[in-house]
Amino acid sequence: MKVVVVGGGSAGRTASIEATQIGEEVTLIENDKIGGKCLNTGCMVICGLNDVAKFAINAKKFNQIGITDINPKIDYEKVADGVKNTVGKIRGVITSETKKSGVKIVTGTAEIGDGFVTVDDKNYPYDKLIIATGSHAFLPPVKGVENAKTYKDILNYKKVPKKMLIVGSGTIATELAGLFSTFGTEVHILCRNTFLKEVESDIRSYIVEKLLKDVEIHENTAVSEIYPDGALTNSGRMDGEVMLAVGMNPNSDLVKHLVETGKKGEIIVDKRMETSNKDIYAAGDVVGGIGTTPVARMEGIVAARNACGVATEVDYSFTPSSISLYYDVSYIKTNEEGINGHIPGSAGPGAFWNVLDRETGFTKAIVGKEGEIMGVSSISPSAHTVLAYMSKFMKDGYQTHDFDNFVEAHPSTDAVYKLMKFFSKFE
Repeated sequence: MKVVVVGGGSAGRTASIEATQIGEEVTLIENDKIGGKCLNTGCMVICGLNDVAKFAINAKKFNQIGITDINPKIDYEKVADGVKNTVGKIRGVITSETKKSGVKIVTGTAEIGDGFVTVDDKNYPYDKLIIATGSHAFLPPVKGVENAKTYKDILNYKKVPKKMLIVGSGTIATELAGLFSTFGTEVHILCRNTFLKEVESDIRSYIVEKLLKDVEIHENTAVSEIYPDGALTNSGRMDGEVMLAVGMNPNSDLVKHLVETGKKGEIIVDKRMETSNKDIYAAGDVVGGIGTTPVARMEGIVAARNACGVATEVDYSFTPSSISLYYDVSYIKTNEEGINGHIPGSAGPGAFWNVLDRETGFTKAIVGKEGEIMGVSSISPSAHTVLAYMSKFMKDGYQTHDFDNFVEAHPSTDAVYKLMKFFSKFE
């Protein structure tokens, strides 16, 4: 059977490798660079910049304590070049991995027909098609929007802006604010409504008070016009480089004539990632929903398996969310009510010296009367990793008493498991 995958990002690359391993003939079509938004302009770029930002914060802290005399001067252009070079090396590795798995990679712009995909006047017939074309930054219908930057532009600065207006209130806006404020930019976040409304109030408060100390947040602030050096808001004009972080739009135009789409252009799929066309599947940002790389990979695997006749359904339960700042901020939110518990973050790698300022983060858990784990949040250097395991434990129905004999790898900076043990004794 011939399977064609359009889009070489997290969902598409994973889907193509999965279909190849099942034994099908797979062609992966990518119009730009393998790795998609996550590798080339998103997650990995943030990771690279965040490493430098953490170093700058730690250097300042050690100077204040008096144990070092370091005054690092960050050359942003060189940092950006270093990130680009590293991303390029990673892209080379995953491209090689994809080819070695047996996937045929075709570079070019796809035109999708019923039963075939055309690239540069050459047809690639398919029995099953998987669409994983990702998404792009939403540009609001505001006068002068062409003067604004988006996440795709952050590596193009020669030096950090003196002042930046970040329009948005979610994860991307938060991460960019944390980075540029650390690099020395005066950062203002302009929120149309509430800042980080998807995050619980105690987590939001810690982020604002501890992790975004130098950022000014303006809630209920709407932008009506954007200039090359500022923006007009309902509170008046504000000066600064304008960065938009107001959401993403699915890249679904290529296939709208063949499948059903929603109000925002998202491809409508079922739990098997099957579209309204029985021969076409879709995965990743193009279907809307939870726009994270792990979810895109999961959807890619489910799409590939079903396209190849292996019945599988996607499971979004207990999916962890995260924000990359000086400390990882990760949480599994279920909107369930139960017994709440909080404990401070542990003193360990990445947090030891912050004990002096009582800024080691914290862990929060919500449990039911029978010991069921109903929600977990963590702010610590290791929160991303720990919450991934907690997601699995919650999916598998673990209860608090199951942590009685749980032994952590030491040293750890996360208190999730300690809190679970406390709850098991409490019951």
